Order: sequence, then structure tokens, then C-alpha cells
Amino acid sequence: MRMRRMRRIRRGRRGALLAVSTAVALTVTMTASTGRLLDDSTTAAGPVAVSRKTTSLAPCMIRGSLGVQMSEGLPTAPGYARSTGTVRALNLMVDFPDAPGEGSAMDRFREFFPQTQDWFRTGSYGKLDYVPEAPVDHWLRMPKPFAAYGIERGAPYDPAYRGLAQDIVAAADSEVDFRRYDLVNILVTPNAGPSALDTVLSVTFAGNHEAPVADGVPLSNTSFVYSRQDDGSGSYAQTGYRVLPHENGHVFGLPDLYTQDGGGAVGHWDIMSEDWGAGNDLLGWHKWKLGWLDDDQVGCAARPGTTEYRLSPLARDDGGSKLVFVPVSGRTGYAVEVRTQEGNDEAVCRAGVLVYKVDADVDTGQGPVSVEDATPESGGCTRRPNVHAELSDAAFQPGEVFRDDSAGVRVTIGGITSDGTYQLYVTRR
Repeated sequence: MRMRRMRRIRRGRRGALLAVSTAVALTVTMTASTGRLLDDSTTAAGPVAVSRKTTSLAPCMIRGSLGVQMSEGLPTAPGYARSTGTVRALNLMVDFPDAPGEGSAMDRFREFFPQTQDWFRTGSYGKLDYVPEAPVDHWLRMPKPFAAYGIERGAPYDPAYRGLAQDIVAAADSEVDFRRYDLVNILVTPNAGPSALDTVLSVTFAGNHEAPVADGVPLSNTSFVYSRQDDGSGSYAQTGYRVLPHENGHVFGLPDLYTQDGGGAVGHWDIMSEDWGAGNDLLGWHKWKLGWLDDDQVGCAARPGTTEYRLSPLARDDGGSKLVFVPVSGRTGYAVEVRTQEGNDEAVCRAGVLVYKVDADVDTGQGPVSVEDATPESGGCTRRPNVHAELSDAAFQPGEVFRDDSAGVRVTIGGITSDGTYQLYVTRR
């Protein structure tokens, strides 16, 4: 029952942001949990830390067409928050006259920190110094009841979120210097609105330069988090915080990987696909896109013939080679990496080589990434009730081969060295 319930929720999240496009006369990115509003005045985002100087990698820097607003392409489009270096996150805890804060505001803050901070430190190999601050240590009481704002599944930025954002700025202005921060997290009291098991309201508006202005800067990159998200066992204490790194992933320019059918395309291999249940990391492609992997850790298999690669597990902070990309066209290609039960990847139940297709011409929430299943129709190996089980054992093992004959691509998994490095061979026409 839980998997069907979560799928229904995810469809709702996508529908909520589709409504944004009807209300704002700007370029809009619709994702399941992100509305992205851009104009031509935006500046380059932090993900461009990926150097783009290595000419041997140029064929692997796929790009989407102009119609794709939140693309998997490289480099990431302008307007998002920086994803490397020190990033300061402002956290404001909000309640309402008809939904007074449960417990203290700092208790709500501690539901997400330091867990979110640690998650980003581990996943980025220390390249993202995520600094969460809560300069207001009490609930910010909104002037109107929760229902008066019209915050529901499908609510557009205007007027619902604009009105809420304006009231938040007014309530916090005397205590907060908004110029100090790179992004904003609005942590709403969990008793405002429905439970996350019924309807997911959490949403991010990224690159929104039409947002209300505070201290001379617009609240361009803001995540709103509602309710509490449990881990499938009825508890949110251990993994419920992960809704926030998912939402902040949008602030950094990452699209939703789940679709109307849930997490069936990527499963539990990326937090932008499934952010509930047991912990998980980001795909290597996303880590390169965010600037967390250096160019010299990425191999580009663009030439015909067979090339040997040696990859160390993605979760290890060892500076080794982590990702191989095989471009199929200027917009698509296959990514290859090693996933093991380490770091943020606590739920990996079948370690091995993960192969997935990236399509920069497919928009957020439409399936821009699809994992290739080494064991199709196996039913998977996880016992977690709310993880998309079929893809949980998708990784390829030594001696196994992935092939796409139409694209002329073959990936052969060789052996594993004593230090856990995987040997593989990429062949292309």
C-alpha cells in the first residue's frame, strides 16, 4: 500500500508546479517540486565550477534544446545557487494563528540539521560547505490562517506563495539581514496542512527573480517544507530530513528524476528520484554537474574502439576516477559508475556498476535519466517498503555486459581489485 500511496503523492507534486506556468508570464521550469522562474538578467550559478576547460571531455558535455528549462545538460543554466564553496542557508520556522508551532522552533530546525549539512558534506567530498543558520530562534507567526494563503497541491506562485513570502519577509525583516544568504528554507510547522502521507506540499522555487525583495535582494532560491516525511516505518527521526536536501537539489539546478509513475526510471539510486526511506546519494552525473567531481575524475568514451577504465566507488573520497560517460548524441549518452554500501549510500543492496542513460532534452519530472536494469523482472532485493524495489539490484557484476546495439555501445564489467576498484571496458562503434 505504501508504494501506491507514495506514487500518488508524487503525481500531485508534479501537478502542483504545472499550475505555476499558467500564472507567471516568464520563462518557467516545471518540476514535480520546483517552479523555476528566470529572466535574462540572471547570473551564472555555482555549478559552472565544472571547468569546461578539458577539451577531451567536450563531446560528453551534452546539452538540451531551448525548450528544456531544467536540463541535465552541462553546464547548468544560470540563475541557481552556487553548489561549491561556502553556501549559507537561511532557515525560518513559520507557524499560523490556526496552526501554532508544535514545540519550539529550534526543535523543527533540528529535524533537518546537522543531518542535511552532513549529507551535503559527505556527498560533495567536502566541496560544498553548507552552513545552515537560524537567526530567528522562535516561530514566525503569519498574520493570516494557513488556509487563507491558498497553499495546496497545485498552488501557483502567484498569488499563494507570493503572499506567504511577503508576510514572511515582513515578520523577519527586523531580525534578518537577507543579503547574507545564498538560499532560504522555510520550515513550516508540521501541523499546518495535510500529512505528507496524504499530500506532499513541499516545493522549491529556484531562480525566481520576480520573488519578493528583502534587504534589496529577491528571495530567488527558496524551499518550502511542510509536514514530516517518515522512513517507511512510521518514524521521521532518522531519514525524514532528506526532503530538504532533495528540495535544495533543485536550488542547485538538479531536476526531478521521478515521473508520474513514481521512481520507476531511477529508483533509489538518486535522492532526486526518491527522497524517502533509507538514505541514498546522488548519481555521479549529478556530482559532476554540481562541480563535486573534478574533470580528471571523469572519462569520456567518445572515440570508436575499446577502452579500459578503472573506477573506484562513487561514495569514496579518494580522488579516484568515478564516472565514465559514453555520448550517443549531442543530447544523450550513457553514464557508468560504481555504487557500494558506503557514505550516503546506506541502502545499496547489490553493489556493482550502475549504467544509466542521461537525456538533456527531457525536462524535469519527465524522466531525464533512466537506469539500465542488470536483473530485469527480478523483483529487487530490498525489504524497504517504500523503495522502488525492481531497480534496487540494477547494478552489473563482474563478467556481465550491458549493450545497446542500436547505439553501438557495450560496457563489459571486468574484475575488482583488492582495494575495491572496478575494471571495465567500454566498446563503441
